[in-house]
Amino acid sequence: MLASVGGCGLLGGSDDSADGGNGDLEKTTIKVSLMPTIDLAPFHLAMQNGYFEDEGLTVEPVNAASGQVSLTKLINGEVDIAYSSYTPFFVAQSKGAAEFKFVADASSASPKSTMIVAMPDSPVKSIQDMTGKKVAITSPNTMSDTLTKSVMKTNDVDFSNVDWVSLPFPEMAGALQRGDIDAAFMTEPFITSAAKTLGAVPVFDTATGPTKDFPTAGYASLARFADESPKVVAAFQRAMDKATRDAADRSKIEPLMVEFAKVDKEIASMTTLLTFQSKLDAERLQRVPDLLFEFGGITERMDASTMIATTTDAT
Repeated sequence: MLASVGGCGLLGGSDDSADGGNGDLEKTTIKVSLMPTIDLAPFHLAMQNGYFEDEGLTVEPVNAASGQVSLTKLINGEVDIAYSSYTPFFVAQSKGAAEFKFVADASSASPKSTMIVAMPDSPVKSIQDMTGKKVAITSPNTMSDTLTKSVMKTNDVDFSNVDWVSLPFPEMAGALQRGDIDAAFMTEPFITSAAKTLGAVPVFDTATGPTKDFPTAGYASLARFADESPKVVAAFQRAMDKATRDAADRSKIEPLMVEFAKVDKEIASMTTLLTFQSKLDAERLQRVPDLLFEFGGITERMDASTMIATTTDAT
């Protein structure tokens, strides 16, 4: 379970922040909502290696079934920081649900890590075949939706006539196998799993052209928390930055995929990893609301730079 990540030692140790990191943090215990996804590997490394503890932080992970649930927990005050794909944060803020500040980056789409896949006998053999077909995404105005539409537009394929079907990632393979859908947007490890277990084949990469290296997910707090606790945010960033550097070693990542994302060991060894990142870059992040605006996910342009937390010493 995610709630047990890092072991009892990290969650049950001393709250005396003078033992490590900054002794004057605004608070020493924070809750972070997570999901069982492979791009959380750096977070798990930070927990297991005691990097948060070194900063004087006790981090309590909280399970969330999806990015939207994670976001809801943040808005409701159940957690201090939430992990999610970027799109729900921008959509929620655009609708006035809350004001957010991004505190750390998490991942971006590397080649072949986010793809449209289909069964070998599917009528969808290429991107040109998508029009008029049933295609699974997680839900409208999500990363799966916007990345797919962007690549279709780039290739002059009409996405307005696609029959978009909302499904959670774990249900997509079964829907493909039954013929309920013609194709599906998948990320890893679902791409590799569907290929290994069903013989599903890639149709096209959704991280190409305008969406190459596209920012996919990150961590955010409510703006009030970031403004009132800049030292906590800086401590969180330092720990995540250190763990993200560690994550360059794939041998450290695969066991975490098995333990926390519940990925089969063989599939973990074959999976194409997203690009792990921790430092926020306003110009890079701006690509997310720009794409959402282009495809109607938000109705007005948003400035991503205003949503990046300002800290005391996040080096």
